[in-house]
Amino acid sequence: MIKKLIFLFQIFILIGLISCQTSEKNRTTYFGGKIINPKSNNVVLYSMEQVVDTFLLDENNKFIGELKNANEGLYYFVHGNENQYIYLEPKDSLMLRLNTWDFDESLVFAGNGADRNNILIDCFLEDEKEKTLFYEFNKKEPTFFKRKTDSLLGLKQATFNDYVDNHPDETDGFFEVLKVALTFPIYSRLERYPVLYAKYSENGNFPELDDTFYEYRNTININKDNLMYFPPYSRYIRNFVYNETYALGHKPMKRQYTTNFTIDLLHIIEDRITSESTKNAFLKQTLVSHFYNKSSDQINLEAFNLFLKSSTNNKDKGTIQNLLNDSKAITLGTKVPNFRITDYNNTSHSIQKLIKNKNTFLLFWNPEYVSKSYISSRLVYLNTNYPNISYYLIKTDGFDKEKVDNIDIKNQFYIDNTNTAQTFLKSKMTRTVLVNKNGTVINGFASLYSNNLFPYLEVLNKN
Repeated sequence: MIKKLIFLFQIFILIGLISCQTSEKNRTTYFGGKIINPKSNNVVLYSMEQVVDTFLLDENNKFIGELKNANEGLYYFVHGNENQYIYLEPKDSLMLRLNTWDFDESLVFAGNGADRNNILIDCFLEDEKEKTLFYEFNKKEPTFFKRKTDSLLGLKQATFNDYVDNHPDETDGFFEVLKVALTFPIYSRLERYPVLYAKYSENGNFPELDDTFYEYRNTININKDNLMYFPPYSRYIRNFVYNETYALGHKPMKRQYTTNFTIDLLHIIEDRITSESTKNAFLKQTLVSHFYNKSSDQINLEAFNLFLKSSTNNKDKGTIQNLLNDSKAITLGTKVPNFRITDYNNTSHSIQKLIKNKNTFLLFWNPEYVSKSYISSRLVYLNTNYPNISYYLIKTDGFDKEKVDNIDIKNQFYIDNTNTAQTFLKSKMTRTVLVNKNGTVINGFASLYSNNLFPYLEVLNKN
C-alpha cells in the first residue's frame, strides 16, 4: 500500500510538471506510467487497429509519451501478450500503474482522465465476475434468466446515472462508451442465451421466448464505426447476427457450423449491418473463423465466393483469395511438396527427409497472426496427449530471431520469403499439415485453434 501511495505521489508531481507545459502545448496529450514485472521493454498504443506510438520503458520500468493533436476516443495499449482499452481526450495526462502478474486487477490510473478510465476497468472486471453467475443462469428457464438480466441492467443504469451526475464535464462521446461498457455485456448474454440453454437442456432445443425478450434491440445502433474494435460492442454484434441466423430455422450446433448456416450468416451480416467498415470486418471474421473451426482442407467454396462478392475491402479480399488458393495447394491424399527448411544452427534440411516414416504435425506460423505463448501452450498440450506424433514448427517470415519457449529447439525451423513453400502460404495465416508415416497428407489445412483437430490427431497417434 505504501509503495502504491509513493508511486501515486510521484505521478502527481509528474502531472504538475506536465500541466505547466500544456499552456504552451494546449492540445498535447500525455500517456505514461509504470509496469511492474514487465514482459517486454515497451508499451504500444493503438487506435482502431493502427499503431499510434511505441513507448520504451526506462531503467525503472517507467514510460511517458506525448501525443500531439490526439483525437478524442477509444485507444488500447499492449504490453507483452496483454492489452486494455482506454479513453483519451486532448490535454489528458493519463498515468497508469500495473503489475503483469495480475494485469487487469492491478491496473489503476491517475491524472487527468483517470476517473473515466478507472470506471472502464471496473466495468471490465465486473463483467469477468458475472461470467460465473451466467454459467448457472444459462441453464434456467427464460423467465428466470430475463428477471436476472433486468435486475443487473437496473444496477448498470444506476452506476451510469451516478457517474453522469458526478462528472458533468465529460463528453457525450465518453458517456456513449461508458453506456456500452456497462450494458452491452448483458445484451450479449441475452443474445447468447438460446444457444447456451440448448447446450445444457435435456432435449437440446432452443427455449421458447416471448415478444419482450429482445425489446432492448430497439435502443441499439449496430453501425457505429468508432466502437467497432471495442470488445463489448463488437461482441454484442457478433452474438446478435448469430442469433438472427439461428432464428431462420437452424438447429443448435456443437462442433462446427453447417455450410448453409455459414451462408445464411454472411447474408445476415450483409443485410443487417450498413456500416461498410463494420460489415467488411464481420464478413472476414466470420469466414476465417468458420474455416478454421472446421479444421479441414475441404473448403466451403460457396461461402468463399459469397465473401469475395460481398466485401468491399480489397485487402481483405486479397487475403481471403490467397487463403482459398493455399487450401487448394495441399489437400487430403496428396504428398507434401519437397522444400528445404533451416534450423536455428543455420543448417538446411529437406522436409521430405525430415518427416520420412513419421506421423507428422507440421505447423507453419507467422508472429503476425499467432503468438509464441499460444503456440507453446497448445503444442505442450498436444505433445502430452498425442505423444506418437512428431511436431515440427516452421516459421514463415524469413527471420530466425524468435523461438517458441518450451518446444525443443531441434524441432523448430524457418523459411525465407523465396522458399518454394511460400506458394502454399501466401495468406501468411497459421496452417497445420498432418502427414502419416507413409508420407500421405491426411489433413492439408488443420487448425491449431479448433477442437475439431483432435479426431485427426487421434487417428494419427494410433497408427
